[in-house]
Amino acid sequence: MLEFLIDNIVLVMAALTSGGLLLWPAIKGAQSGAQSVSVSEAVRLINREKGVLVDIRDAATFAAGHATGSRHVPLEQISLPTPSAALPSNKGLPVILLCDSGSRASKAATLLRKSGYERAVPVQGGMAAWREAQLPVEKSAA
Repeated sequence: MLEFLIDNIVLVMAALTSGGLLLWPAIKGAQSGAQSVSVSEAVRLINREKGVLVDIRDAATFAAGHATGSRHVPLEQISLPTPSAALPSNKGLPVILLCDSGSRASKAATLLRKSGYERAVPVQGGMAAWREAQLPVEKSAA
């Protein structure tokens, strides 16, 4: 066995390296806390599990164009001690969070999970990914 390892050190190192690279995303995802969902997974959560789509961008950006059917709860209101009335009262429902790119939504998901919304998840790529997937977008009256 030892002779095989020594004779094939390059193969052994390649196997160890590829195994480490395969495990890296799982390790990194566990450390970040807020796993994100793709746009298609967000739509599945909305349609099949009664997920609530929440847009956390500021009012002007929300009014300029937001995902059809989304609720508007700015990030500042998520961090308040009293949750916004726009958030679902059933904390077991999936809460799908949208921002411009997905980075602020990750912060909002972490805050909501601390408030008891265990299924709060950001959308990968945010509204940019939503538009790229050609999903419905609407504008609010100014």
